[in-house]
Amino acid sequence: MTLTDSGSGLVTSRKNLQRLLALVQDYQVAEVVVTFSNRLTRFGLSYLRALFSGYGVTLTVLHPDEEKTPEQELTEDLLAILASFAARLSGLRARTQQALLACAKQVLAEQEA
Repeated sequence: MTLTDSGSGLVTSRKNLQRLLALVQDYQVAEVVVTFSNRLTRFGLSYLRALFSGYGVTLTVLHPDEEKTPEQELTEDLLAILASFAARLSGLRARTQQALLACAKQVLAEQEA
């Protein structure tokens, strides 16, 4: 079975990540294979490894992270967090704009009536 997610490794509510965790807990998974560890989760990979291990699941990362300095890891993590918050803020702005437009249309329709 193949599960794919297109969301960020920062988002823990991804549908297929939740499905994977449920399958692991039901002992229906023997191995989890990911291309890069940060696609599964940006932070807390050690927790997932421990969880998987407790259920007898092997985690295989096809392209392990190359050796990075602590500064490189911190920079990448900060950039990922900033990108995630920027996307979230953009989504909030879009929803706010849509709500304002709907309100304006309603007011205009009421004035025309």
